[in-house]
Amino acid sequence: MDNIYLLMIVALAILAIADLVVGVSNDAVNFLNSAIGSKAVSFRTIMIVASIGIACGAVFSSGMMEVARKGIFNPGMFMFSDIMIIFMAVMITDILLLDFFNTLGMPTSTTVSIVFELLGAAVAVALIKIGADGGDFSTLTNYINTSKATQIIFGILLSVVVAFSVGAFVQYVSRLLLSFNFEKKAKWVGALFGGVALTAMVYFILMKGIKGADIAKQSFDLFGGATIKDFLENNVLSIVAVSFVIWSALSYILIKFFKINIFKIIIIVGTFALALAFAGNDLVNFIGVPIAAWQSYEAWTGSGIPASEFAMDVLGQKVATPTFLLFGSGLVMVLTIWFSRKARYVAETEINLSREGDGKERFQPTFLSRVLVRGSILTSKYFSALIPNKIEEKIDKQFEKPVIELVHGKTHELPAFDLVRAAVNLMVAGVLISIATSYKLPLSTTYVTFMVAMGTSLADRAWGSESAVYRVAGVLNVIGGWFFTAISAFIASGVAAYLIYLGGPTMIAILLLLAVVLLVRNSLNHLKKSKEIKAEDSLNRTESKSVKGVIEESADNISKVLKRVSKINENTINGLIKQDLPTLKKAKNTVVKLEHEIEDLQNNIFYFIKNLDESSLSASKFYIDVIGDLQDIAQSVSFISKVSHKHINNNHKGLKVNQAKELKEIDEKLKHLFGKIRTIFDSRSFDQISSIIEEKQGLLNDVSAYAQKQVERTRTTESSPKNTTLYFSILLETEDLIKAIMDLLELYSNKK
Repeated sequence: MDNIYLLMIVALAILAIADLVVGVSNDAVNFLNSAIGSKAVSFRTIMIVASIGIACGAVFSSGMMEVARKGIFNPGMFMFSDIMIIFMAVMITDILLLDFFNTLGMPTSTTVSIVFELLGAAVAVALIKIGADGGDFSTLTNYINTSKATQIIFGILLSVVVAFSVGAFVQYVSRLLLSFNFEKKAKWVGALFGGVALTAMVYFILMKGIKGADIAKQSFDLFGGATIKDFLENNVLSIVAVSFVIWSALSYILIKFFKINIFKIIIIVGTFALALAFAGNDLVNFIGVPIAAWQSYEAWTGSGIPASEFAMDVLGQKVATPTFLLFGSGLVMVLTIWFSRKARYVAETEINLSREGDGKERFQPTFLSRVLVRGSILTSKYFSALIPNKIEEKIDKQFEKPVIELVHGKTHELPAFDLVRAAVNLMVAGVLISIATSYKLPLSTTYVTFMVAMGTSLADRAWGSESAVYRVAGVLNVIGGWFFTAISAFIASGVAAYLIYLGGPTMIAILLLLAVVLLVRNSLNHLKKSKEIKAEDSLNRTESKSVKGVIEESADNISKVLKRVSKINENTINGLIKQDLPTLKKAKNTVVKLEHEIEDLQNNIFYFIKNLDESSLSASKFYIDVIGDLQDIAQSVSFISKVSHKHINNNHKGLKVNQAKELKEIDEKLKHLFGKIRTIFDSRSFDQISSIIEEKQGLLNDVSAYAQKQVERTRTTESSPKNTTLYFSILLETEDLIKAIMDLLELYSNKK
């Protein structure tokens, strides 16, 4: 039986490595997004700086490991056998939960997951023990460290409000001071901002790093016999004041004489600080439990007491974590941020929600997001009425965004936000997380960095009337995911602990196998999805400013649309004939994505027209007509796929042999037509369009002939109203599809 615990330790070690990979893939968004979104420095530089920060933070994070040992439950109330059940349940649940969110591309909180998993598993095991002893369930509070657990949970929830509010306030003040034309401001203004930002970040880097290092415990005559840690804690104001003067002066020198952009320096230092704070604060989430299990195992093996009788008071004592384990964990984290594709996928969510200006929105507006936006608009109007007009005009002037004029024919990919907002994001998030770490509170870095980014976005007026409902809906979705994390972590971990208690080693093996299968499946699905997205014929926005350019670029989109429509229609007809519901569902979902892409092209019409040359304004009408015809094509194939899916999903009668044969013939002719048209558009042989248009009437006549046959069948042999309705609907919509395609061809025929 002793060997089973050794095997559990080995399994926990392997799970710890996997959890590091999965967890960092989720949390890389916390310290990379500001630098990536602002395009302040190259991606390679960002990764190098973040890697150094992670390595340093990991080595200095030993004190935080106490949270896994005694932060949530009272270890003295549990035996070694109980503790191992709790730890095994927590790690299996944690890795599956985080991987699930990574696959969705949603940033969740590793801190919340580990806290509620520990709580759920501890409560489950405690209830089992109380029930087995015939005790009173009201004594559950004796097993749980309620005061510390409440403090941690309250701190996590409070961090949402504090991070959002502080981020919004600091960004608003910063923008009033610097405006969007911050590079043209007096040099002392940038130096002052640099002094404040660098002082805040460097001080908390020192506080956090020193507290975890052995050198902090040594006394020095220079500090009057006090330790470095005590000196820093007892002279906060003096150190901050002197540091502010030094950093402000250095910032001024860099700006004045070396022409260095101080905001880029702040972002580099901030990325390092946030990576360091992340590793120091969140490393416990990944390896705290396995290390606590290993230390528990060492204590138990040396006692000679049975596992079910060895009380785990030892976990209540302060035990230093070996540096080599911290260093090894930091190395795994560094490798993960360099090679994890999921990390970059998760990062897109926050950048998308906080970016400046309009674009393709990932989330759809909800009732609550609309209500909140309307409420904010009314509140804004109320305060606007109270502020004198002159003051309001001056404030508005500071928030005016500069217009970037480009040389004709050149394009520029704008950053998601500017250097000021990126610097504020890093500064505020780094300071808040470091403060929490100094008090050994496992504050959620995800909550803090995400809510700071959202607060600065709001204060910076990045959420305009064109995008506010979408952004607010996205924020609500992410926050809702956080609550789901807490609830699901608590329940899943408790259930896993109960199953392990019932099934013992066999159940552990089953759960581990299940974890491996799910992880592999999610990874394969994510890889497949990534390849599909990369290989898919996605539609591109037209950037040309002339009629000829629009014709050329639109031709590519038309070819891609027809290729996808042909495939969708083929899958729909085949699925309908075979009554294959999964195929019909896939076709329906695929056409929805196509409609969204065409809608995105339509939403870009405003910017397309604004960028046109005066001599090429006629291109706007052509482009609008092309988009309109593409929408008609997509709507027709969408209708066919939806009615077909609905028919089979409702278990109505399948197509008759003649009907299936006729629809298949039409589909084959459409495929042939689509192929010829695509060849014309791919080769830009628009002079051949007239020959295609001549085929239109023949195809329409075939559709009409099949419709007439169905009329005759209905009067004689047909007995299914639903079947007849479906067949006529497909034929009529196919007719509209053909007409929309021909309208599109005539547009190009007139422009050749």
